[in-house]
Amino acid sequence: MPQAPASGSLLRALRSRNYRLFVTGQSVSLIGFWMQRIAMSWLVYRLTDSPITLGTVDFVGQVPMLLSLYTGVLLEKWDLRKTVFICQFLSMCQALALAALTLTDVVQYWHVVALSCFMGFINAFELPARQSFVIFMVDHKQDLGNAIGLNSSIFNLARLLGPSMGGITIAAVGEGICFLLNGVSYLATLVAIGFMRLTRKPIAKPDGEGGVRQSKMADFREGWRYVTTFEPIRDILLALALLSIFGLPYLILLPVFAREILHGGPKTLGFLLTASGVGALTGSIMIALRKTPVGLSRVVAYTLTGFGCATGAFALSRWLPLSLPLMAFVGFTMVVTLVSCNTLIQTLVDDDKRNRVMGIYIVALMGTGPAGSLLLGWLASVIGAPLALASGSAVCIVTGISFWRRLPRLWAKAAPIYRAKGLLPPEDAFESAPSAGAETAPASASTT
Repeated sequence: MPQAPASGSLLRALRSRNYRLFVTGQSVSLIGFWMQRIAMSWLVYRLTDSPITLGTVDFVGQVPMLLSLYTGVLLEKWDLRKTVFICQFLSMCQALALAALTLTDVVQYWHVVALSCFMGFINAFELPARQSFVIFMVDHKQDLGNAIGLNSSIFNLARLLGPSMGGITIAAVGEGICFLLNGVSYLATLVAIGFMRLTRKPIAKPDGEGGVRQSKMADFREGWRYVTTFEPIRDILLALALLSIFGLPYLILLPVFAREILHGGPKTLGFLLTASGVGALTGSIMIALRKTPVGLSRVVAYTLTGFGCATGAFALSRWLPLSLPLMAFVGFTMVVTLVSCNTLIQTLVDDDKRNRVMGIYIVALMGTGPAGSLLLGWLASVIGAPLALASGSAVCIVTGISFWRRLPRLWAKAAPIYRAKGLLPPEDAFESAPSAGAETAPASASTT
C-alpha cells in the first residue's frame, strides 16, 4: 500500500504512478490540442469571413455530445482504459486528416465541419470515460479533488503555451502545421495509457444489484432520476448548462474581437487566449491547493457571477491593454467555476452511478453548448459581437446570484454525504445550513 501523501501538497496526486503517467502524456497532448483550437478558428474565419460559421463549426462539434446521456450507461459495462485509448487514437487520426487537407491546400469549409462533427462523436465517449477513469488512476481517494485540480492546471498550462505557439506557427507556416503537431502529440497520451498498471480494474459491476439483469434504458432512467432528485448535483448541472449556453461560447467570438474590434491578427488572438490561460492556470492551482471540496458551492456562486461581469466588461473594451487583464479574469473565474463543479459532483455522487452521472455532466457542460454557439454566432451577425457577448454575460450574472441564494438548501442535503465520506467531523461542529450571505462555519467547511 503506498504511503498516504501529505494532504496540503499541490502535487500530492502525482504520488500515484498511473496518474503521473497520465499527466505526463496529457502535458504534451494538450499543447497540441490548443494549437489546433486556435488554428481551426483562424482557418474557418479566413475561409468564410463570417462569425456565424465559427458558431456553426462549434455547433456540429458539440451536438454529438448529447450522446453522452447514453454513453454514460454503456460505460458502466466497458473497460474505461481501452475506451480512452481508442478514443485518443481516433482523435489523432482526426488531427492528421485535417493537417493533410490543409497542407495540400485543398481544405474547404465543409471539411472542417465534417471533421469537427467526427471529433464530437469521439468526445461523446472519451470525455465521460476519462472523467470516470481518474478515480482508478489515483491510489488514495482523498487525492481525487487534487487530481481534478491538477488536471485543470495541466489543461490551462497548455492553454497558456498552446495559443501563443499556435499564433506564431500560423503566422510563420500556416494552420496545417498546427494540426500536424497536434496529431503527433497524441502519441504521448497513448504511450502513457499503455504503460499503466492498474490495481483496480476500471470495469463496473455486472447488470443490476445482486446480479439481476437490468435494461440499459432502465439504467439510464435510474441515473436520470438520481440526478434530477438530488438537489446539489441537479443545481450544479443546471448552472453548468446555463454557463455552457450563454457564457462559454465567448471563445468562438475571439477571432472577431481580435480582428474587427481590436484590429489585430492571429498573434492578437493568441495573446487573448494566452491571457485567458494565465488566469485559468492561476484558478486551477488555487483549487488544487484546497484540502477539501467543502465550501466549493460558495466559490461557484461567486466565480460564476464574476465570470459574467468579466465577459461583459471585455465585450465593451476597445483597447487591447484593457482587454488582456479582463480576459485573464474571464479565464480565472471560468476555470474555478468548472473545476469546482467537477470536484463537487465527483465527491458527492454515488460510486455505482458515477459513469452515468458523468455522462450527464458532459452533456450539461458541452452538449448544451451547440445551442449557445449558434445563438451567439447568430446574434453577433445581427447586433454585433460586443452586444451578443454582453447579452450572454447578463444571463451568467443572474445564474450566479440565483445559485448563491440556494446555498443553504444545498448545504443541508450535502452535509450528511460529506460526513459519511469523512470530509466533515462526525459531530455537528458547525451549523448545517449557514445563511447565503454570511460565513458561519470554519473556512475549510463553510458550505458545499
